[in-house]
Amino acid sequence: MKLVDYGNANMPLALRGLESKTTDPYLAGWRKRVVPTLGHMAVTMVTNGAVDRAVRAWIADECGRSTVKNSLAVLVRVMEQALRDGLIDRNPARVTGWQHEFKKAEDELDDPRSLALPDWHTLTRLADTLVARSAGKFQGWGDVVIFAGCTAARIGEVSGCRVGDINTDEWTWTVRRQTTPAPGGLVDKGTKGKRARTVPLIAEVQELVSRRLEAIRHDPDARLFTGPRGGRISTAVLRDATHWDDVVDKIGFEHLRRHDLRHTALTWMADAGVPVHHLRKIAGHGSLATTQRYLHPDRQSVTDAGVLLSKHLHAPRGPRLRVV
Repeated sequence: MKLVDYGNANMPLALRGLESKTTDPYLAGWRKRVVPTLGHMAVTMVTNGAVDRAVRAWIADECGRSTVKNSLAVLVRVMEQALRDGLIDRNPARVTGWQHEFKKAEDELDDPRSLALPDWHTLTRLADTLVARSAGKFQGWGDVVIFAGCTAARIGEVSGCRVGDINTDEWTWTVRRQTTPAPGGLVDKGTKGKRARTVPLIAEVQELVSRRLEAIRHDPDARLFTGPRGGRISTAVLRDATHWDDVVDKIGFEHLRRHDLRHTALTWMADAGVPVHHLRKIAGHGSLATTQRYLHPDRQSVTDAGVLLSKHLHAPRGPRLRVV
């Protein structure tokens, strides 16, 4: 029996004794995170490693601490019921160390600039080296890396890009969907913020995009980027196909993850002088505070000074504003 079927059938038993204020977030975690990442697996095939990877994927998707905790807690309870039913001999959902991983992710988000590649030469070198290490030296992997590093997009969003989303008159891309894991494989769904956004396609990627458009004959429903066999791309697929971890170690960026291509583009845009409110729209951030982390420290100090002044002017004991 698949985990999704077993969990849905036995959820009342698994959650017995809990108050409704607890069961509601648990059930949300089950529907939105556990089922899409692990639901397709047989109950007996769920391992510590599979749960570890699922939790790290939730953290990488910038889920909050309580969200991760609730999603893992409901999985623990479902697997505990499977243990009582004699389907398994131990509970694989009782994983440890995820809090440390979450803290690390929080620290990185506090200073995303530190995760960015330094320059264009390094980005192209990374792309070329990944292509060289891949089976058949598939150029498409390099194109994905360059495109993500210039558009501040997530790898799943790059995979979800269709020809019809590209406007070559204005050289923009409307980000409408992303590719994510689901029961039975990868599927397309809406973007993380549930809203479409438009990003610029700079001159450095226009030739790349034109080449790919010609190759698929401008079919509006075709994917702009696919794997060597025409399949959907995910961050895990890119990692495994290009020996990512070995490559980034070799070129001296052992910390680099696929998501850091997004940090790279946003950092470069901030340093190029893109206004923070425009940068927020390109990134699709829900909070301006998230976008401000990409500003250069010197510019951030100026912004902070302005915020402090505004607070002072409107404070009860501050100087009164006079209307002229």
